[in-house]
Amino acid sequence: TRACRFCAVKTARQPPPLDSEEPESVAESVVSLGLKYVVFTSVDRDDLPDGGATHFAKTIQAIKKRNSEIIVEALVPDFKGDTKAVSIVVDSGVDVYAHNIETVRGLQKRVRDPRAGYEQSLKTLLEAKKHARARKLITKSSIMLGLGEELSELEEAFQDLRDYGVDVLTLGQYLRPSLMHLPVERYLTPEEFTRLGERAKSYGFLYVASGPMVRSSYRAGEFFIKNILLKESQNAF
Repeated sequence: TRACRFCAVKTARQPPPLDSEEPESVAESVVSLGLKYVVFTSVDRDDLPDGGATHFAKTIQAIKKRNSEIIVEALVPDFKGDTKAVSIVVDSGVDVYAHNIETVRGLQKRVRDPRAGYEQSLKTLLEAKKHARARKLITKSSIMLGLGEELSELEEAFQDLRDYGVDVLTLGQYLRPSLMHLPVERYLTPEEFTRLGERAKSYGFLYVASGPMVRSSYRAGEFFIKNILLKESQNAF
């Protein structure tokens, strides 16, 4: 239901209704493929009362019911800042709650749909962490580079993400989907990504993945997060 200027997904005011069988179908696929770590996401569904939170929760619960040891990462929308929707996803037993701020504060209006917002995204990430309480929940976000951001703006974003309790960060190169979308202002070199990754790590993230082709579900982070969760479970006994 949104039209961010970096995304090629088609927009519709009234998308098709949800597939009630999807949660079970996804869970069956995950188990049949023998996956140990699964990442899934969705389009924005502002047309739904809870933004699709219950659908996320049903999918996570269906996976956990079949195999509780499968680690589930959900890359979710901002749910228009609805804290109840955030809590629905957290209460489902998700292991990694991911939501992308996409870009620095100063470029939000140019890059994202007007219904999205820097503070709104940060607050949903903090709400997820707060609602989890004693349960270990890893929060994760991602920033696209090459949209015209300055180093000082990135450093502000790194600090803001840490201030809002975000554990894991990925940094990747923005690639223009079509001529109708935002142009790439600059292609960063692999060396620049390495330096930015090191700079981000200095802010205290548990893990940072930074590279031209890194995306929010970049697999390098999965192994690290898996180890974090394993250590947490061992410490619990």
